[in-house]
Amino acid sequence: MNKKSLFFILFIIILCIVFIISFSNFTFAAYPKLVSKLLNGFETIKGWIIKIATPAAAVAVGTGVFMKKFSFGDEERIRVGKKIINGSLFSYAFILSIDLILGAIELLIS
Repeated sequence: MNKKSLFFILFIIILCIVFIISFSNFTFAAYPKLVSKLLNGFETIKGWIIKIATPAAAVAVGTGVFMKKFSFGDEERIRVGKKIINGSLFSYAFILSIDLILGAIELLIS
């Protein structure tokens, strides 16, 4: 091998290494279209669940309060009303805490 061909081979190898290092962030860090669509779909579903959870919890608490109010001394209805109120508040708090945890994890990842 002469010096010219050796120089050409080394130049090509160095050029390839530079291209791999400089363009790897653009090439390998992007999500495929399917993954992007799935992530957007899950974000939309999460938003819907949060939007639906607030009125559902309000209706459940209201039902429990009315059940207690109009029980006319029936211990069974009072107990059921308390269970409905406690269960709906616990479920709503659980949904909000999961949203908070997912938001924290999302911030840590990005």
